[in-house]
Amino acid sequence: MRKSNLWILTEERPKRKVIAYILYKFAKDNKIACFIDTIRILPILNSDRHFSFLYEVIGFKSNKINRIFIKIVSGYSSFVDFLVFYQKDLPQENATPLYAIEETKTGDKESRNTGVYQRASKFVYLNYYYPDIKKIMLYNLQIPQKKDPTKTYIFGTRCLLTLGVEILGKKLDPSVFKPFSSVEELIRFKNNMKKPPRGNIPILIKKGKDVIYISGRLYKKGGLSHDPNIGALTLISATLRRLGWKGRIVITNHGLRQEHLKPSNKFIRIANRYNIELMGLTMPRAKEAGAYWKYENKKEKLGTIFVHLVVENFTNGKSIFENHAGCERGYFITSNGKPIPLEKYSDRDAYKNGDKSKIINIPDLILIDFDRSEIINIEGKKYQFRKKAIEELKNYDEIEKRYIKKYYSSYKIIRTVVLYGGTATKVVEIEVGFLLNKFGGLVLGIKAPTLFKEALKNLIDFWFA
Repeated sequence: MRKSNLWILTEERPKRKVIAYILYKFAKDNKIACFIDTIRILPILNSDRHFSFLYEVIGFKSNKINRIFIKIVSGYSSFVDFLVFYQKDLPQENATPLYAIEETKTGDKESRNTGVYQRASKFVYLNYYYPDIKKIMLYNLQIPQKKDPTKTYIFGTRCLLTLGVEILGKKLDPSVFKPFSSVEELIRFKNNMKKPPRGNIPILIKKGKDVIYISGRLYKKGGLSHDPNIGALTLISATLRRLGWKGRIVITNHGLRQEHLKPSNKFIRIANRYNIELMGLTMPRAKEAGAYWKYENKKEKLGTIFVHLVVENFTNGKSIFENHAGCERGYFITSNGKPIPLEKYSDRDAYKNGDKSKIINIPDLILIDFDRSEIINIEGKKYQFRKKAIEELKNYDEIEKRYIKKYYSSYKIIRTVVLYGGTATKVVEIEVGFLLNKFGGLVLGIKAPTLFKEALKNLIDFWFA
């Protein structure tokens, strides 16, 4: 094994614990000696003192790895959270990774569907591009889990294991969590599970001589968009194929009409690959898929993720909540360190009945500055939408009342905007705390939080002092 670089491409804000998991996994699989110390994720600045849009991981040492880089990417559809490459140069879009890793903090306690089915469809879709690489479901759990796993979780996990997906971050009882051995075993397990409330369409499987019927609703919000069931039905179908079923697979009770079937829909692409039918409808030929991913250079999260990482690695400040655009929403961290999920509505019933003012508007990032006893609520936006971002700063009263003032009553609260994009080298709006322009320029606002100033000073000193 020749010494080379490790490249980690991700849509998510990279977390130290998760990166450590990935590095340990790589070292273990390749039987290489390594030392893992305190992991840090550092933005790399170029000679112009601009951000290179590349991060370097330090705190890991191995004589088989030269350097470890992280770069933000975006998937064209249903992208896993991490692709890992081992090579000298920056991966190109047609390169084949070593690992595809889906990370989730959502376990059985919070959501059976999100924790298993919606995540699982990503692996099924991934097979369209990389059928032979290692696939890993990584649970980065932060809240206590149920003592006894639900049947839904057991079923979904056994399907993943049957498909060859490795589970990390959870201890699984091997007598319970094992691949299915036959089509009949899978069908028997699924049909014996608890049925949903009356009025819902249960996912049931019926096997004939040369056809398997699977019931499940796919219609939602005017089209083919029922994500939990898309995940469940595609996972079941892919697992049946892996177990050797070569006959027809037909989805019944789906609720769709012919006009709902779009060739570019991820379900249609998966259905074409696994020869899945929709009862009463003609399955269109899927639109030819292009690349699986691309390097991200447009989205607002490039700015908020940069601020998040530079603060956590170059100051005593840290995040107590994150909701970067297109990333998994984090928990709110209370003053005693307990992670709690944020409510979406101040009055759920009123909201469902049409009162949209009952939604709780949340920032993209909340930072805590321990040294100055300040909480910083951050709205992230692209540069051209900065006026909208400034308007949205006015909407944080409810979250501040319910959570920040409750758990951090002695802290001063600051609201600020973080922007990405454009070519500006200064900002005039006093509400804007920081701009990362499209060239990587680091632009502090007129009234930037002191924590931002400290973080950028220490980052520049690290690379150029």
